[in-house]
Amino acid sequence: MVMRIDVITVLPKIFDSVMNYGIISRGIKNGKILVNIYDLHDFAKDKHRTVDDRPYGGGPGMVLKPEPIVRAINKIKKENKNKKPWIIYVSPQGKLLTQQKVYELYKKKWLVIICGRYEGIDERVLKFVNEEISIGDYILTGGEIPAMVLIDSVCRYVKGVVKQQGSLKDESFIKKFLDYPQYTRPYKFYNMRVPDVLLSGDHKKIALFRLKESIRNTYKKRPEIIEKIKLTKTEKMLLEEVIKEEKVNEN
Repeated sequence: MVMRIDVITVLPKIFDSVMNYGIISRGIKNGKILVNIYDLHDFAKDKHRTVDDRPYGGGPGMVLKPEPIVRAINKIKKENKNKKPWIIYVSPQGKLLTQQKVYELYKKKWLVIICGRYEGIDERVLKFVNEEISIGDYILTGGEIPAMVLIDSVCRYVKGVVKQQGSLKDESFIKKFLDYPQYTRPYKFYNMRVPDVLLSGDHKKIALFRLKESIRNTYKKRPEIIEKIKLTKTEKMLLEEVIKEEKVNEN
């Protein structure tokens, strides 16, 4: 089944880079992904194509009007009356995007993403929205960049888009721990050498080394993740080794 994503935005051209390059472009060309970008101005009724207005009650900035957004949603829904899209408003007030949430959204197979601008959208539009999603606890100038993050992260699950599907299973936030360090040629660079175990050909030793370095990365960069994980006996042993080694390095 084709992964379909419709985006409602006041800046349609900004999505050209997503549509024309990289894995999303490949998926579109292969017919595995369908991305439609809708210019919100096309759904305004006045000659000036007005999509925003001043907020009731006063205050700075402008607010996106409800009528154009809902007209856009209704037009999109009519394109497939046998299936309902999952409608998302990207907002700093939404649920934080996680890898688990990305997979849940991929399973929907049809997403509509509303990109806010200025001071946001009229609150009444949320009655037509299934879910608000945030990509982080910070403020951006609009919803277009979060929408691109959603498109990229979700479409990576589409079969054939990422050439090596096995790599998806080994990425950070899909496994228990953060990813292990990666190395390639040359063997020696600025007096830094590739760990010899990776050249040994011993797959068991390599797997154990990578697991330990994944634990090390997680311990050093995101220790709160380890606190939430139920560790195996081997993982506990490796974590103890990492802690001892890091304490020695600190001294």
